[in-house]
Amino acid sequence: MSIIDKILGKTKEAEKVIESGKTFKLVSAYDPVFRDWRGQIYESMLVRAAVDARSRHVSKLKVEFIGSAKPDLSARLNKRPNPWDTWSQFLYRVNTILDATNNCLLVPIYDDGLNKIGFFPVLVSEVKLVEFKGELWLRYKFRNGTKTAACRLIEAALLRKFQFRNDFFGESNSSLDETMDLISIQKQGIKEAIKSTNSYKFMAQSSNFTLASDLEKEQTNFSERNFSKEAKGGKVLLFPNTFKDIKQIDIKPYTPDKDQMDLIEQNVFDYFGVNKEILQNKAVGDTWTAFYEGAVEPFAIQFSETMTNALYSEREIAFGAEVACTTNRVQYMSFSDKKAYVEGGLDRGILTINEAREVYNLPPLPPEQGDRFVARGEYYFIQEENPKEGEEDDKE
Repeated sequence: MSIIDKILGKTKEAEKVIESGKTFKLVSAYDPVFRDWRGQIYESMLVRAAVDARSRHVSKLKVEFIGSAKPDLSARLNKRPNPWDTWSQFLYRVNTILDATNNCLLVPIYDDGLNKIGFFPVLVSEVKLVEFKGELWLRYKFRNGTKTAACRLIEAALLRKFQFRNDFFGESNSSLDETMDLISIQKQGIKEAIKSTNSYKFMAQSSNFTLASDLEKEQTNFSERNFSKEAKGGKVLLFPNTFKDIKQIDIKPYTPDKDQMDLIEQNVFDYFGVNKEILQNKAVGDTWTAFYEGAVEPFAIQFSETMTNALYSEREIAFGAEVACTTNRVQYMSFSDKKAYVEGGLDRGILTINEAREVYNLPPLPPEQGDRFVARGEYYFIQEENPKEGEEDDKE
């Protein structure tokens, strides 16, 4: 089975859905079709930096599979989401697609025996919700337009943002159009300003010219003698007596000032929920915690819930099967906050030695040494019984 066949997971039922595919009518009465914006916003450097900042932090999430359901598949997914990606690469791409298109479709992939072996985020040009034999299917086209596939809605994970008019898909990024236009105009203005300031223009009154062609000819001759690459004369401008009232035109092209540029940047930051500290990797402590709770945690919750529903049945979920996304937020504290956290956690038997070492990005000790709790006493391992009064004196 080829790579594309593993992603498509072609079955006879899927082929029938692609051929027939009756469109499912939604309660909202809006046409249930999602089309991406062809990635245009991702071509902007500022937008790409904002999306990249979110995706980099999302890629550090740890994906865990809880419960005893589907042990073979869970063990495979614990290592990697599919045969081609690591979890960090997978999460980075999922969030990038989600931010750029406000929808991200994760489809199951299969081995040669049509057994599910993972998930893959597909960048599609169109997705439709269709009904087949009383069941909802997602029928989608790849961006090259030559391949169409389908999968059951309950077997896929569909992440979305800005969901309003459509019952299943998020809105487009059209609300960002005006800001994108301003960014484009800003870049063009700076570019033209550089070109204009590198040229010289003069204004003069001419005399002794009766024909317009003679005046045009003299203008051309003057420009070639003084401003062409082959011009001679040591870059000294000499004006004949046919010109008078000679003045240089001082060109001052308009470019957005700092406040206007900051406003444009802030529009992008507000739209994607980032700031300069996050973009420039300066966020620690409360700043990063606020970013985590506002941007990373909502993604983690939505990803966990959609993947849980796509991977496990209702019965398996009822018995505790779950996909969980977590991260160690403590590592983003300032050193003084880390110190207070570790001291308090160790003193009260909340943290093990290895958990405390992880806060400082230190390697773990062997389990028999590091996976132990300590408490002030001053200090003893709480797995062991407390020495009774007088015992130490007797031993001595």
